[in-house]
Amino acid sequence: MAQSPNLGALFGAVGAHTFLGLKTCGDLDNLDAPIAIVGAPCATPYASVGAYCRNAPAALRAAMASFAANIDRHDFDSGGRLFPVDALKAVDCGDLPYDEANPVGNRAIIETAVSKILAHGAVPFLIGGDDSVPIPMLQALGKFTKNLFILQIDAHIDWRDIHMGERLGLSSTMRRASELAHVGGILQVGARGIGSAATADYEDALSFGAQFVTAETIHRQGVQAALGLIPRGVELAICIDADALDPSIMPGVIGRSPGGLSYWQTVDLVRGAAALGRIAAMDFVEFMPERDVDGLGALTFARLIATSLGLVARQRSLGLVPKNDPSARQD
Repeated sequence: MAQSPNLGALFGAVGAHTFLGLKTCGDLDNLDAPIAIVGAPCATPYASVGAYCRNAPAALRAAMASFAANIDRHDFDSGGRLFPVDALKAVDCGDLPYDEANPVGNRAIIETAVSKILAHGAVPFLIGGDDSVPIPMLQALGKFTKNLFILQIDAHIDWRDIHMGERLGLSSTMRRASELAHVGGILQVGARGIGSAATADYEDALSFGAQFVTAETIHRQGVQAALGLIPRGVELAICIDADALDPSIMPGVIGRSPGGLSYWQTVDLVRGAAALGRIAAMDFVEFMPERDVDGLGALTFARLIATSLGLVARQRSLGLVPKNDPSARQD
């Protein structure tokens, strides 16, 4: 045999360049799908590290390429086909342009893209990019909801006011979110170890009303310790940082720390949140392919994205559509 066999060849996948081989949408003005996947390689990088997660979108797509021919097969993580019917399939809108030297422009591009997706009644799935990517996404959501609840799954709390002269970088994401008028609550799950936040930053978060459930608490008490804090019927933005997961299954991050969440704990958090409120947007950030081991982290994170796509598709099948969706039922 000229080359080693691979899973894609076994399944019959040939040359998939989009996530799971999904159809492309090159023009968000003409979006016609319930879910839109968008790569956001860069938003507001710190000068010390640059756009260190810029290669994540390509790596995450490549991790799922082997399964492109099997997208309509039985998916045990979803309890059936990943997308129950073809009309609920997501589209892959490719990567947004970026310039490391122009963070203002990067943020504007992300906010505009998310706004267009939301205006079409679709759910944006951003694959980053570092953890500054969610800031413009959360800002865009303010045009479409007045009471957003944020579920952040992350090893770090991201409440620094400023770092290296930058207020919109990855260490300030949840503090900036707390300043948005349409954000009604923040639940942060998975914190552990030493992060960039000072005790004063943590105290500021508590003063705002942010709720914390540490990784240790999830391990000892289960995901219900967090899910019990999500109000029923809310509009949800779910922000997932790759380093929330344990490095044994997610080595491809800049800051590894023992004691992280498992794949199933993370899935159960997203499933549980989806049972309580409507997912308006999701982001998956901080994956760094250069730190990965044999593609393990890429596969884990991409599988989490795929499972989340299936959950949102099922919400749509139950009629849980955005209020701005032109096809929404009028009661």
